[in-house]
Amino acid sequence: MLHNAAPDKSRQDRLMIGRPELALIGVTVLWGGTFLIVHHAVQQTGPFFFVGLRFGTAALIALPLAWPVLQGLTMRELLAGLVIGLGIFAGYSLQTWGLQTISSSTSAFITAAYVPLVPIMQWIILRRRPRLASWIGVALAFIGLLLIAAPEKGLALGRGEALTLISTVAIALEIIFIGLWAGTVNVARVTLVQLAATSLFAFACMAPAGESVPPFSWTVVLSACGLGAITALIQFVMNWAQRTVSPTRATLIYAGEPAWAGIFGRIAGERLPQAALLGGLLIVAAVIVSEINFERKKEPGPI
Repeated sequence: MLHNAAPDKSRQDRLMIGRPELALIGVTVLWGGTFLIVHHAVQQTGPFFFVGLRFGTAALIALPLAWPVLQGLTMRELLAGLVIGLGIFAGYSLQTWGLQTISSSTSAFITAAYVPLVPIMQWIILRRRPRLASWIGVALAFIGLLLIAAPEKGLALGRGEALTLISTVAIALEIIFIGLWAGTVNVARVTLVQLAATSLFAFACMAPAGESVPPFSWTVVLSACGLGAITALIQFVMNWAQRTVSPTRATLIYAGEPAWAGIFGRIAGERLPQAALLGGLLIVAAVIVSEINFERKKEPGPI
């Protein structure tokens, strides 16, 4: 009886959903709704200006929360915020750029491909060898991406799809970096730094990219400021929750993001071709499969 009790308790702990997990589930719902908002807003503005305004607003919202403890900012926290901010900037800028030419549902499904990438990036950066499930997930995601591109472009990804696919690498790195630092830094200070850094990186890229400030538009302003508030909330929740939730478990929860984006997109009138929809489902399957442990641990035998 004593030998069987420990494994049962371990399995129960792994299946338990606590407040951090529920918070991350809420993040996926908010995330899913942002794709449609960005898709409409970037028809009137460039990607770098929109990302800069969005994350600048988020930084201003986060400032009052971080101000009481800001004086204690350390070099480690500054470095963590800058590195995470660079990942956020690259991921969101490329994703926003891609949303100028592809639907919000397509963008969300392609973005979900960052999940099976996380174990691969961990292998490259942390020398943690991926499990068999990770490689299966990557293969499913690759097939899904081909199906998403196939309906209109043969087997070639268009510019929007390609930009979004590249953004998944940056998003995977962001998840890993948050997991590396989340348990050793002050959440409020690092969140403020990463939000401000993302905004500054985006505004700094406007001139080199030949992007100018667009004419005033309430659609752009309200979308960017509203998403800024959501972004601030999301980053605080991610940094708080991933203090106790592992990067791999967090990415499994994030698998719900494209499903919510697809629901919101369908309500707005988006209709994906059947092949693209199948490709999206394969990517979601890749997210889930990549987190399955096919290797069964040996149970201790009786003494």
